[in-house]
Order: sequence, then C-alpha cells, then structure tokens
Amino acid sequence: MKILFISLGCDKNLADSEEMLGLLTANGHEIVNTEEEAEAIVINTCCFIHDAKEESVETILEMAEYKKAGTCRALIVTGCMAQRYQEEIIQEIPEVDAVLGTASYGDIVRALNEAAAGNHFQEYSDINGLPEIDSDRVITTGGHYAYLKIAEGCDKHCTYCIIPSLRGNFRSVPEEKLLRQAEYLASQGVKELIIVAQETTVYGTDLYGKKTLHLLLKKLCGIKGIRWIRVLYCYPEEIYDELIQVMKEEKKICHYLDLPIQHASDRILRRMGRRTTKAQLTEIVEKLRREIPDIVLRTTLITGFPGETEEDHRELMEFVDEMEFDRLGVFTYSAEEGTPAATMPDQVPEELKEARRDELMELQQEISLDRGNRKIGQELMVMIEGKVSGESAYIGRTYGDAPNVDGYLFVQTGELLMTGDFAKVRVTGALEYDLIGELADEYTE
Repeated sequence: MKILFISLGCDKNLADSEEMLGLLTANGHEIVNTEEEAEAIVINTCCFIHDAKEESVETILEMAEYKKAGTCRALIVTGCMAQRYQEEIIQEIPEVDAVLGTASYGDIVRALNEAAAGNHFQEYSDINGLPEIDSDRVITTGGHYAYLKIAEGCDKHCTYCIIPSLRGNFRSVPEEKLLRQAEYLASQGVKELIIVAQETTVYGTDLYGKKTLHLLLKKLCGIKGIRWIRVLYCYPEEIYDELIQVMKEEKKICHYLDLPIQHASDRILRRMGRRTTKAQLTEIVEKLRREIPDIVLRTTLITGFPGETEEDHRELMEFVDEMEFDRLGVFTYSAEEGTPAATMPDQVPEELKEARRDELMELQQEISLDRGNRKIGQELMVMIEGKVSGESAYIGRTYGDAPNVDGYLFVQTGELLMTGDFAKVRVTGALEYDLIGELADEYTE
C-alpha cells in the first residue's frame, strides 16, 4: 500500500516513527508524501502539552476527511495521544481504524493489515517493556544526522509531567542493540549522532546497576564515519564526573549539553518536584564551564507554574542574566489532566504566563547576541545543512547548534558545498540567534 506517515512532537517520537517506517518498507509498503495519493495514513501523535495535543487532534481530523472521501482505506493513530486517549479516539473519530499505544509501535504492520481488511485494531502493550524491532529504520532527517534513542520512559515524576503515565518507567535500551543501530546509521551516511531519551544521564542504571552513558559514548566514538556525537536531555543533578571526563577526552563528542532546569526559585522547584536547588544549578553550570571552557549549554524553562509570584519570576530573570546560557527556550506552563500540578491552587492567568515568557526571551535575546558577538573572528567547524535559495550562501550548524532547536551559521561563499559536508568557517558577524561567516583560508580538512 501507499502510505503517508506523519510524525508529530519531539525527536524521541521521530525515532519511533523511523522504526515504524522501517517495518512498513521492509514489508513491501511504499511511503508517499501527499494525502491525495495515500491509500493509508499513519499519524504518530504527541500530547505532552496543550498545544501539542491540539495539533494532534487537528491532524487526525484533517486526515479523517480523506478517509471519508474514500481515497484513504486505512487511518492509524499511534504515539502519546493514542496511549492517553485511546477510548476517546475510537468513540469520537470513527474514521480511525487502528490505535497503537506508545510501546506497541512494533505492531504497525499487523495494524495496517487489519485496517486494510476493514477490521478495527487496538494494541496497548505493557508500557514498561520495549518493542522488538527486527528491521532497519528509515532515516527521515536528510541522512547526515540522526537521533539515537537510548532509553524509554522516566522515573522522575515531576508534578507537571504526564510522561511516566504515557511512556512508563525508565528503561535503557541494551548497549549492544544501540551500537548495532549506530553502525547501521553510519553505514547510511549519518555523520552526527544525537543521543536522546526522556533523560539520558541515567542510562544504564536499570540494566547495569550504575550510570554507563560515558561508556556507551566511548564505544560510539569508535564507529567509523561518525564525526559528531551530541547529548540532549541531561538532568542537571545527574551529571557525573566520568561523563564530563569522556566529553573532554573524546574529540567526536560535541562540547554541548542540554540541561533542562525549568526554574531557579527553590520554592517553585520544590513545587515542580525537581531535585535541584538554585545553588546546586549554579554549581553544576560553573563546574561544566570550568572543566570544559568552550562548552555550549542549552536549557529550558517553564514560566507561570502554579503559585509563581512576581518575586519568583524576578529571581528567575536574575538567574538567567547571571548564568548567560548559550541557548534557552521558555514554555508557558500547561495544566495537564492527571498531574498533581493541574490541581494546585494559585494557577497563573494565561496572559501573565505569556508576558513572563516574553520578558525572559527578550533578556535571552540580548544574552545570545552578546555571546554571538564574542565569537566574531573565531574559526569554527560547520556542518552544512543546505543552500540559501537564490544566494551565494549556505546554512550550517556549529558544534553548539542542535538541529531544529538552535541557530545557524550562514556561510557566504561562491564555493560548491554539499549537505553533510564539514567546512571551517570564520565568524564575521552575529544576529540575535544566528551567526554569519565566510570560509576560512583552509576550509577543507
């Protein structure tokens, strides 16, 4: 069958989607790009926050119209929304033929066969298990970088988060399976591996009795063809010395860490169920910068959490100003049903959440521009992402830029470069979040 596959939400969801695409293509199905030519449509959904939930619902309803029109024979919903709202989807959207929970995506071929035969299909495996996938995944990120999901689920149980109820307890993917997958990705031309999980820093604790992310990274560095390894979703309290040491020793590991801190007021951090204080966060950031002077630190914040006062917000603003994170994103608090935070008193009005978010982002814009200006004159290695249409310029990323969340370095040159190439670039200018540069005299390796 001709299948349109729509993947919504985070990069971890995208990794699941690529696994499903691998299973579908291995079983002879063809992936197409438009709704009009699709005989079946699969939607891998997200419902982490309100906006993601809305996008998932709108996408399902939009695709249901093609089922009504008769051009689509099977409509399948998978992922977080399918796990969370299984009964509602089946009852309220009769065009949906099959629903697969977060741990059941290994059954995508069976679901498609049942749906194509006119049968309704549901599968909700134990969310504390891991799907058994026996085919190679399909890379959808352009081929030069790919996400390697090293674990599933989370044990933290922050008061605002529904992930443990959707994805189960934290469980590591066995090391040998990850190494096989990474070797396959490298054989397909992938040059940058991006390590993801709900939390990467505690990898191995369930399987091997201790944190072994540093050991996994060291083995991944030995894979031929991989040039960059980037680590995302590191809980700050779980950063450990061996991890820092391997980042210092291994040239392939980008001096980049994503540390979601969420807030800096101790009172709000406690209400969130976080396991750090402002003093500990300061200590962790200072240690990382002391040990790895050129490290790029990214973080995310939540503004407008229940009970957040103007004093809490001011404290967060001062912390951001003092820490000068290289990359920072801010989300307004989203009250998710079934979470402790949703029933807390003193919910903050939406307009105030947005105003506080905007104030933080205006401050970060100033910080980002200042840090960008400090890079002028430096020569940085850049991975080329594509050409700027109609101009003698290319889009690239430095070691400090994760795809789709960070900025770019725009390279002005008349030379011919290809996506996935690495080039040395001299920084000549800075914008709020992006850099401008030109090829260095010796730009090739």
